Formats: sequence, C-alpha cells, structure tokens
Amino acid sequence: MSTPPVSTRAGRNPIVTRTSVDGVDAADTYSGHTDPGGAAIRRELDGLTISKLSVGPMDNNAFLLVCGATNEALLIDAANDADRLADLVGSGDGRPELRHLVTTHRHPDHWQALGAVAGMFQTRQIAHPLDAPELPIPMDVLVDDGDTVRFGDVELEVVHLRGHTPGSIALLYRGADRPHLFTGDSLFPGGPGRTTNPEEFTSLLDDLERRVFDRLPDDTWVYPGHGDDTTVGTERPSLPEWRDRGW
Repeated sequence: MSTPPVSTRAGRNPIVTRTSVDGVDAADTYSGHTDPGGAAIRRELDGLTISKLSVGPMDNNAFLLVCGATNEALLIDAANDADRLADLVGSGDGRPELRHLVTTHRHPDHWQALGAVAGMFQTRQIAHPLDAPELPIPMDVLVDDGDTVRFGDVELEVVHLRGHTPGSIALLYRGADRPHLFTGDSLFPGGPGRTTNPEEFTSLLDDLERRVFDRLPDDTWVYPGHGDDTTVGTERPSLPEWRDRGW
C-alpha cells in the first residue's frame, strides 16, 4: 500500500473554472488539489504544460507533461483508469504525441494501467532497474540517479530515492520559473513515504536530505504520487521531526 504518512488537503482554490479538453474536464486554475474521479488540473509553464489527474481507488496522481515546442508528451505513473488517461491525452488532430511512460516505483497501485496505455500509444517504458522486474511489462529504458529523460525540448533529471522501494525515482524539471519535482511515493506533505523497517526509513530520509533538500531551493514545487502538492520550503522545517519520529 502506497499512502502518505499524513493526509493533507492544503492548497485548495475555492474558485475554479473548468474547460473540457477531449473528454476530460481541466481546471483553468492550478491549485495542486484534485479529487478522485474529478477534473484534471493544468499548469502552463514556459515550454512545458503539466496536467494532474487523480485515478483509481487509492487517489493516485498521474501527470501528463507536454513539451510546448514539439507537442511531445511524457506520462508519469499510468496508475489506473486507462480510458481516463487516454482522454487526458486527447483525440483531436492537435493532441500531444505521447511517447514516454515513466513508472516511479514498483507498487501495483502505480501501474494498473501501464500495459493498456503503453498498448494504446506505443510508448517507450522507463523505470529504475531495481524496480523494473516487478512491473507488468518490460521496460525499454532503465535509468539511475543523475540520468536524464528527454522528450521534445524538455529534460528531466532522475533522482534515485531509496527506501519506499529499492528503485523509487523522482523526476526533476529545472527549466522554468522554479524547479518542479515529481516524487512518486517518496515525499508527501507531512513526511516521507511509507517504509517497512528502520533501515529503509533511514535510507529514504538520508536520500531526501542529500538529494532533495540539500540541493533544491525552498520554492521547488513538489508533485507527490497521492494527494495534494507541496513545496520543499514547506516541508524543510519538519526534517528533524521526521527523523526523531522514525516515519
């Protein structure tokens, strides 16, 4: 089970209008909050569009990233609801060209729609080699800490965060107003993702400190695998508390 240690719903926006895009409603104002089965939310950056959609019974977040220059797209975590994910990509002549699927880690709630979406769009599958053998279809590309995933003119840096699973990865986009970090189940509002023993917890928190909090500024936007978004600055003061409590 891949759930955050603390359930939070910060960042709601009480006034949100929606537009329909190829079968999936999308909120015009990006709040960081999505409802299970509800509308997607969309964020326009310089050169990149990020759409967030909650899918499946565990409120998994799936993220569609589209290069503004080339219309090439990448999907992070085809977690569930393959038809809704396909609708998010769209069906019109101007729809993004989805070529890449990244799976942040091997827990089943993050890949229920992986095979179906890969089959629909003939994508290239990407994951860390330590988690890839547990995924339902073969991976085309294996990535490790410091590697780069490129689609169109967009580059994402791979950050290996060991602990929630051996091969959990985050993806970092630096080419905007601030860094944007997609953390899977390794970091949530309120703490690290679930671990099953003290060694795994220490490994994850050490990696988060060294590879996220020591490297990235406070305004870094964090997109977790479940629930609402947060920022590095919001979470940074709690690092000593997390280490003391052990989860």
